[in-house]
Amino acid sequence: LVAVMVAGTAAVTAFRPLPVIAHGPAPDGVGFWDLPTGSRIAYVSLKAAKSRPTPVIFLHGGPGTPDEGLPASAAELAALGFDVYSYDQLGAGRSTRLADVSGYTVARHVADLDAIRKTIGADRVILVGESWGGSLAAQYMAAHPDNVAKTVFVSPGPIWEGAFPDGNYGSPWDRIAPQERARFDALNEEPRALAMFTLMGINPGAAHALVSDAEADSHLHRLALAGKDATGCTAGPPARPHDNPQGFYVNQLTNADFAGIPDPRPALRQVRVPSLIMRGECDYVIWPVTYDYRRTLPESKLVYLRGAGHAVERGQPRMYRSLLLDFLLDRPLALPDHPSAQPPK
Repeated sequence: LVAVMVAGTAAVTAFRPLPVIAHGPAPDGVGFWDLPTGSRIAYVSLKAAKSRPTPVIFLHGGPGTPDEGLPASAAELAALGFDVYSYDQLGAGRSTRLADVSGYTVARHVADLDAIRKTIGADRVILVGESWGGSLAAQYMAAHPDNVAKTVFVSPGPIWEGAFPDGNYGSPWDRIAPQERARFDALNEEPRALAMFTLMGINPGAAHALVSDAEADSHLHRLALAGKDATGCTAGPPARPHDNPQGFYVNQLTNADFAGIPDPRPALRQVRVPSLIMRGECDYVIWPVTYDYRRTLPESKLVYLRGAGHAVERGQPRMYRSLLLDFLLDRPLALPDHPSAQPPK
């Protein structure tokens, strides 16, 4: 009996809740859209004194890994007449968490983005998609080509995961330092975390019932901190941590859905939307993923930036802003097109 009691106590201790990161109230300037899709979306914006008809919408990566606040280029864009928006996608940041996690799909993200376009009163928008945000921008272009004026893809994830059926198209976790790797592995070896990941592959709803959004999101936040400096070139500046919550379940379920959707590339080959693709020298995403955009989008330009990693704006801020502004203003780009560039040896 004593042995059973000891074993039971050990089991309860092992499955104690994962630590939850306390997040403060939303900073000044954060607003919310209550969309007809049912999503409550947190956003920040900067309005131009005299607005052009096409606003710029920044799409963050992940899925489920939002930024905090507006990008550094927002003030320059607003000064040039562009209204600028950046929002936390469904299931991440300060936006809605779904009670039924099966609702985290690519189609839902596309529907939310189109609802945002209508909410801000724009016939067409300019999309700037970073990492997974690039994948989302491509999906939106395929579904709503007439609603997009221009698109900028920054270190984009795959247009279609089905082109890489083994799922091996690059990961920042392959690059983290040994000390951070040990920290990363230790986090994922916590019994409750192991149970969560195991259930995700069997019954995501059961995983969600066992491990709350607050626990799971905090776990993903700590994992992200362990790998935050693995996305740039070795000598690049460190990433700045922020307090905007990660979204674990939207990350897991959107990725799972993304792996099974139809190929959008046949539709995208007919889309004549001017597009700029930025690829950093040290991007961990494999080269075929990036080149797939250049090969698929007929009105695209590809620029290869030395000294930049996955986070191009952090690695080459001046060049990033120059390319972005030149492209949006229809000026000649600061760098030539590189449709046949090869990644560094």
